[in-house]
Amino acid sequence: MRKENIDLSSIRIFVTTTEQGSFASGAKKLGLTRSAVGKAILRLESYLGVRLLHRTTRKMSLTTDGQTFYKSCVEILESIEIAENNIRKDKLIPKGVLKLTLSQSFGRIIILPLLKEFIEKWPQLGLEISLSDRIIDIVEEGFDLGIRVGNIEPNSQLIYRTITKSNLYLCASPSYLLKMGTPETIEDLQEHQILIYGLESANYNLQLYSEDGVKHHIQGVGKFKFDSGEAIKDAAIEGLGIAYLPEFMVEKDIKSGYLAQILPRYKSDFLPINVIYPNKKKSPHKS
Repeated sequence: MRKENIDLSSIRIFVTTTEQGSFASGAKKLGLTRSAVGKAILRLESYLGVRLLHRTTRKMSLTTDGQTFYKSCVEILESIEIAENNIRKDKLIPKGVLKLTLSQSFGRIIILPLLKEFIEKWPQLGLEISLSDRIIDIVEEGFDLGIRVGNIEPNSQLIYRTITKSNLYLCASPSYLLKMGTPETIEDLQEHQILIYGLESANYNLQLYSEDGVKHHIQGVGKFKFDSGEAIKDAAIEGLGIAYLPEFMVEKDIKSGYLAQILPRYKSDFLPINVIYPNKKKSPHKS
């Protein structure tokens, strides 16, 4: 049976119902039936494989997973609103082509499933999408909007906003851990093969926090370097080493058993995910 993707309508229903505090109030605000609201949220929970809401006869509250998902949904809706505002001129129907550059994994996993509804809303608008983790010049290459994972270098020609943040997970395939053993401490990682993001250097520098808030730095040299997070994930699944990747990239593979999380009691700094677009006041005029 084919599993449906998340749609923008369900996300808006979830956010509105959460903010209204009940299914009845959410349904009234949206002009829907209580049953339609309940079914939309059940579809989200089924797709994600988690419970988003605690339900009782008198009240409704977010679960821990629900709180995390709610924050991400609000930020995603805000970023889509930004994109819509950027292409809306004098309330005319937007036409032409919207050029987007998206980080490969975030774009494929999070953004692409949302585009169908976006295009249905703006049928005269075309999309040109580049899925890439490479460093680009948005202004020079003519992109209208970009989404990038990680910290952004300040640039007066760009405006950027952090739309959400992700945890980073250490993970490896069960076959790798069976062969090489499972690290029990941060120090054990130095005896393992860490898969490196970036082709410039073979060095890795991991920063993790123990449960008591103590910061730990682990440095070393890896044999395998990659220029994309997707390649690192695939290499980890094939048993080449330990990956250090954003939660949204690996959570499904962890749940399905293709990967296993390592040292889950240690936490990373949050990885920012930013929407970027040209600062029209600062962009140079082309002759």
